[in-house]
Amino acid sequence: MDWQSAAVTRIEPLSPRAKSFFFSLPKALAFRPGQHVLVRLTAPDGYRAQRSYSIASAPSHSETLELTIERLADGEVSPFMHDVVEPGDEIELGGPIGDHFVWSPENGDPALLIGGGTGVVPFMSMLRQRAATGSHVPVTLVFSARTRADLLFYDELSSLASSDKDVTFVATLTRETSALGFRTGRIDAALIAQVVAEIKEPANQVLICGSNPFVETATEGAIAAGIDTTQIKTERYGV
Repeated sequence: MDWQSAAVTRIEPLSPRAKSFFFSLPKALAFRPGQHVLVRLTAPDGYRAQRSYSIASAPSHSETLELTIERLADGEVSPFMHDVVEPGDEIELGGPIGDHFVWSPENGDPALLIGGGTGVVPFMSMLRQRAATGSHVPVTLVFSARTRADLLFYDELSSLASSDKDVTFVATLTRETSALGFRTGRIDAALIAQVVAEIKEPANQVLICGSNPFVETATEGAIAAGIDTTQIKTERYGV
């Protein structure tokens, strides 16, 4: 495992529970869209805590790194990142790790991305890399969040979908029914079947990321919609 001490250059609140942390890396990090890094904290008494976080930035900007971290009340790392860390602080980062849950636009494989909550983060790396390389490979993102305020990167994703005919963005809210213009309800078999039926070019890869219950439901829905299990990759957090 390669470790480096990276300076926090900026902190951007994205939702009531999530912030993006931007790091300047002393050594460029070679990674693939969908991989994560480890954030390691060391207490004055030597105690260490570390957690893995998906990379939101694209590999094309490898000397800077964006990690989006949700604050978990019982977490060892996220409360410190949210409540203590400030721009200028140095944080240990290790990695990259994870070779299974990756997708690169250079492969030319149309993709269906299904994310719940902060499960959208690795998809941001994928979509940003796609934009950076000028790729036109078709991509559909289905994103579920509790409320409108929890739809991370919503403006960026909406802008991308409106400016690129090969990108489809579907957002649904699970705990807010009054937000105009949004679907409501969870990502289930019926919604996935509808999305699959409307896709112009069938996806060769289906990537699902979110909490354990979310991934289970979405995977079952994808299979029910006729997607072969060999095409499905999953990533779970909070387990």
